[in-house]
Amino acid sequence: MSSSINQKFTPWSLLRFAMPSIIMMVFMSFYTIVDGIFISRLIGSNALSSLNIVFPVINVVIAIATMFATGGNAIISKYLGQGKEKEARECLSQFVCIGVGVSLLILLLTLYYLKPICYFLGSNDTLLADCQIYLKVAILFAPACMLQTLFQSYLVTAGHPMFGMILTIVAGVANAVLDYVFIAVCKMGIGGAALATGMGQAIPAVAGILFFLFSKRELHFTKFSLRPKAIAMACYNGSSEMIGQFSNAIVTFLFNIILIRLVGEHGVAAITILLYGQFLFNAFYLGFSIGISPIIGFQYGAGNKKELKNVYKISMVFTMISSVILMVLSILSATSIVTIFTKDTATFDLATVGFRIFAFNFLFSGVNIISSGIFTALSNGKISAILSFSRTLVFLVISLLTLPQIMGVHGVWIAVPVAEGMTFVLSIAMHMRYFIQTGKQNYIRA
Repeated sequence: MSSSINQKFTPWSLLRFAMPSIIMMVFMSFYTIVDGIFISRLIGSNALSSLNIVFPVINVVIAIATMFATGGNAIISKYLGQGKEKEARECLSQFVCIGVGVSLLILLLTLYYLKPICYFLGSNDTLLADCQIYLKVAILFAPACMLQTLFQSYLVTAGHPMFGMILTIVAGVANAVLDYVFIAVCKMGIGGAALATGMGQAIPAVAGILFFLFSKRELHFTKFSLRPKAIAMACYNGSSEMIGQFSNAIVTFLFNIILIRLVGEHGVAAITILLYGQFLFNAFYLGFSIGISPIIGFQYGAGNKKELKNVYKISMVFTMISSVILMVLSILSATSIVTIFTKDTATFDLATVGFRIFAFNFLFSGVNIISSGIFTALSNGKISAILSFSRTLVFLVISLLTLPQIMGVHGVWIAVPVAEGMTFVLSIAMHMRYFIQTGKQNYIRA
């Protein structure tokens, strides 16, 4: 495994190494997106709104999983770079066990407080039944959702990114097929969509457990004693990515409340489509970040600043060029993307106008996501958390609370680009300090 991480990377070989993780994250985004397409076109816009209203609960599960995946991965890969394989295996095992335990607790609390949670998240009486049905079924698969997210990162560090990619593709295809079967054929409604997603998540979850149980390679499950310091460091290092996911729940909640007030249920359906687009495009950079993180963590642990500098330069140049390309593609394809999701005229008109404005955020979001991921891989949880917290909560909440008051519904669409732009300025400042300017804090200067 070490040889695949500890090598001289070219732009092509780095992208090739990260590609399985990129594909994994893109297919992961399809879980929710495919649900949205089937729900909107076969059930209706109100059902799509219901899914978006309760999805913050699933975001909480994903947030905690992402924290242990990225933060834990930084620790595991650093141990491997230092030649401490026993410690790496024990950390892997304890992070997985803790993640499953937390997901079970969330499952039980959600089922017990199901109706109050739906009302709190913004459901009205019209949408309540669909909200309850989707959330009740989806939360039963919280442990599978947790494990799938963890194994996405851990399989890369174990030297098997292709295996993780294959699992995610199989799970995504299964989700799409089951969506059609449960919704179109069996007429199970929104509950069928939740069941299809959960069963898709279970595939990589079960396969990952079996892989790490029986693997004879460097990383596999083993007996362990709790390492409180490692757990604390994983939470600290991964806090930025957790904040990013957790903030999605808060921001989705705000979007729903504001748009219900401004334009009603059609507005919630429209923002759901925009957020699906963001989810898909940002998944590209999240996957790239996951792919390069173990390399950065390994070289940082090994003290190889020359190769660390090489990987950093390739990553940033690739991110900036691809960001421009993705932004242009998203603007040009706005109508086509919206058409896939809805045939409702009111929702279509809102979403089409909104997407062309909203798409400008992709010019900045790639750099912001990769910046946070790089600092996490370098075990600098503080800077990573500042970037992520500013991007996904502080700047965005400020934008959402002010711009709609001035610009109405257009202020909702422009809030994300404004927040990403402000975070971009902050990200550049951090790069100047830790990678450009000379000094002890510079990670890549010998």
